[in-house]
Amino acid sequence: TSEEETFRAGEEIASQWTSPQIVLLKGDLGAGKTVLTRGFCSALGLEDLSLVHSPTFSLVNQYETAAGLLYHIDLYRLDSSKEQYSIGLDEILGEPAFVVIEWSEKLRIPVSDFLLIDIKVNPDDSRELSLTSSSID
Repeated sequence: TSEEETFRAGEEIASQWTSPQIVLLKGDLGAGKTVLTRGFCSALGLEDLSLVHSPTFSLVNQYETAAGLLYHIDLYRLDSSKEQYSIGLDEILGEPAFVVIEWSEKLRIPVSDFLLIDIKVNPDDSRELSLTSSSID
């Protein structure tokens, strides 16, 4: 029901991660994708959480956490696979890192092992998170 709860949910979710981990975030504008990512970074040991901001214009942000490198990617402005390959997304997805992708419904590069988090904003402005895991195991 608050930004703080969304942040804490991100911490709780990421507290059990090991690298590599691909996380696909889905949700409307303002749903809390970046706040959730800030929680992930907190759980992974990023010292300066003020560094975590939406990569809408930079497209890819990197954070060096105590648990390893985390790539924070925004696909909002990238509609084609050519554009996604041009930012090196295919290479990033192959790295032994944490990869968080906002606007994952626009992802055009196949991924088989991931955690999908769908954030729904309810009429009372609360958030509902649905988690789905897809594993190649």
